[in-house]
Formats: sequence, structure tokens, C-alpha cells
Amino acid sequence: MVRLAIDLQKTAQWGALLLYTGNVGWILLGIYVNPWFHIGTIITTPVTLYNLYLKHVQCKHALLRNFGILAQFRYLFESIAPEMRQYFFSSDTEERPFNRNERAEVYQKAKDIDSTTSFGTQQDFTGEETKIRHSMFPMKKKDVEPFSVTFGKEREIKTAYTITQPMMISAMSFGSLGARAITSLSKGAKKAGIPMNTGEGGLSPYHIKGGADIIFQMGTGKFGVRTKDGHLDDAKLRGIAAHPHVKMIEIKFSQGAKPGKGGLLPGEKVTAEIARIRGVHQGKDVVSPERHIECDTPENTVKFIKHVQDISELPVGVKMCIGREDELRTFIKEMKRQDVFPDYIAVDGMEGGTGAAPKSFMDNVGVPLIPGLDLMNSILVEEKVRDKLKLVASGKLISAGKQINAIAHGANAIYSARGFMLALGCIQALQCNRGTCPVGITTHDDVLQRGIVIEDK
Repeated sequence: MVRLAIDLQKTAQWGALLLYTGNVGWILLGIYVNPWFHIGTIITTPVTLYNLYLKHVQCKHALLRNFGILAQFRYLFESIAPEMRQYFFSSDTEERPFNRNERAEVYQKAKDIDSTTSFGTQQDFTGEETKIRHSMFPMKKKDVEPFSVTFGKEREIKTAYTITQPMMISAMSFGSLGARAITSLSKGAKKAGIPMNTGEGGLSPYHIKGGADIIFQMGTGKFGVRTKDGHLDDAKLRGIAAHPHVKMIEIKFSQGAKPGKGGLLPGEKVTAEIARIRGVHQGKDVVSPERHIECDTPENTVKFIKHVQDISELPVGVKMCIGREDELRTFIKEMKRQDVFPDYIAVDGMEGGTGAAPKSFMDNVGVPLIPGLDLMNSILVEEKVRDKLKLVASGKLISAGKQINAIAHGANAIYSARGFMLALGCIQALQCNRGTCPVGITTHDDVLQRGIVIEDK
């Protein structure tokens, strides 16, 4: 078999020579033959100057210095590669983080259209995957007990909060998502009768605009409830907790997509409004620290949980991605020693999503959801404190099968963020960190946000 290879170096050299020669030719023809030939001059002169700039002026790209305009085709094809794979080359089960079949199921359910499939599953079965065991004698629907989980019941607090659906909207801040997306989620949560987590960006007017119950998340940056030096401002937290829509407080220790890294909101997303809500500088990257300044030891961390409980007088949960087993065990033993327990622990798998994070953290740091949930549940049982709190699971739980799987592994309720983004119309363009979301969800561009019709979404 003969393989024909293109010598790109010679192609670029000959192409540049033809471009320069052609440019000179059009100029001469326009001067000495007919001015109409300057149409060619108008076309080739900018291209010639641009090629000269790429090869002899700019210094950032070695490929462009060597191959000029020809190399631009490489960047062009690279820029549209995700779309080419998504629409033409990837199968229905290949894409990541969610394949076409997974996304289609959410789209269909969100639009209330038939989501059934036919002929057989497209999944491969190796005997290593987890499946749900069915019963020979299914329970009749009328005999199923209504779902109910009460947070704060163990502490017998007056503000204990009950959910009657196993699903909650996970943390998505105003900042990572735009105003229309947040408002749509708030209205949807109200209709569904489920709570909505604010994310670590503070309590925005858009979270409460739809009338949904709110879980106020306090990340390591404590946006909305921080002092200038990064400590908790008790008065601000007390004010947030007094808001009629705020039903629970969540302390975020770590996030599955970037555990140990803290948060990041790119500067291009920090509008004047977001800067005011968070108490930061407009247009500058907002970086949360890797941990709460108060939480430097297990003892102080448990004391901090108790302090937030006392100040807020609401159910208080913590969110974390599981890391070292010895640290987790020590943490739970310290809760037991102080007799202080959060009202829930949200276990966030490392497969969880985020608006922006270093790829190395996304791919390599943290424990996946099911092993993490198993470990958390087993330690709580071993320490005889499982009945002191609830467990919430989070991490790619966008289908009923995966949600039931998490509940079978010990979760009392489910968090989902990207599932609700898909319901809003997310096409998995993977541009959440750029502010260029083509469907207007993770952007503050008014033109792009126009694509979201709040009442419909």
C-alpha cells in the first residue's frame, strides 16, 4: 500500500511564494493594464500582509511562524473538533461527560415528551457494572409510602426542614450561571416543590425571584457573609438565615471537580452586579481559598459547624469530596467526641462538574461518588452515629437508575446540577468557563441569554 504524504513545509513555502507573486502581479496589472485588476489587489494585499505578520512579527506561536496562514487551518479544525465529534463522529454512547443518550433522556423528560426507547440497550455488560435488583412481587403504586426526609430532626430544632421529593438542585451560583438561568431554576424548583442551592456566590435576587426554598451555601470565600479578612461575619450570616426563603445553610469544605483547590470565577464573568453581591472587584478573577480559614484542624472544623448552627438557627449541612480515609475517620470521631453533627453531609463525587477548574484536578483528585459514599456510610455505621445525620449524594446523577443506585448505597436524598442545566437546554458545548455559552446558561452576555425564555424553561 502506497501512502501519499504532503510536505507541509514545502507547501507553505510555495503557497507563500504564489501569494506574494500574485499580489505583485495584481498590482502591476492594475497599474499598467486596467484599474479593474485592482480588485485582485484588494483581495491579496491584506492576506499577504497577514501572512508576513504571522511569519515575521508575532512570536507566540511557533507553528504560525513556520507555516503562516496554512497553519491557521490547523487551529480552525481544532476549534470545531468538539462540534464535529458531537454531531458526526461520536456514537450515542461515547461522549463525555454525558453521552448523547443520557442528554436526550433529560431533554425529553424536561419537555414532557416520550422518553421510551426500543429494541434493546446500547450499553455493554461485562458483569462488573452495578444494576438494580428487582422484586418478583412489585409493590402496587397505591401502597408506596410518600417520600419524606427531615433535616434537623436529629437535633430537634424548630426550623427543621422537610423535603417530599428525593431531588434537590445542587449548588450553582449567580456568576457561574446567568440571571435568566438562575431565575428559571428558581421558578422550576418552586413548581416542583424542591429546594435550590445558591452555590458559593452568595444569595442573589434571582435565586429567590421564583419563590423557591433556598439552601444557602457558604464556600471557603464566604461570599455574602465574610469579613474583610475572610472570616465569617456572624451578623451577615444571621441576616441571610432570617430570610424567609432560606431554609438551610451548607458549608462547602470541598467540591468533587476540584477538591483542595477552592473556587474560581473568571474575571470576564464578574459583572458589577456580581461584584456587589459577592463583595469583590469587578472584572477580576475571584479565587476562593483552599479551605475555610477557621477550619485548620478537625477540632476547630467541628467547632465551626456548631458555631454556624448556633448563629443561623437553621439546619446546617456540609459538602465534601472524600479524600483520605484516616482524615475522614478522625473528623467523624471528633464530631462524636464533641457531640456535634451537621444535619447532613453531601458527598460530592470527583466526577462532579464545575464552571472552571484545572484539568489535572478534574481528572486526578478525589474519590468517585459511590466509593466515597460507601466509605462515608460505613464509617458512620462503625462509629454508631449514622442516625445522627442525613447523607446526600452528588455526582452525575441525572437518571433515575443512577439516583436509585446512590440511595441504595446509603444516600437519603440526591443533588443534581448538570441535570438541571441540561433541562434548561445545555448542549454540552464545554464553554462554561469562557462566558460564551451558546444557549445562554453560563454567560452574562445579554444577547446569548436571550435564548432562555424563563416561563418556558
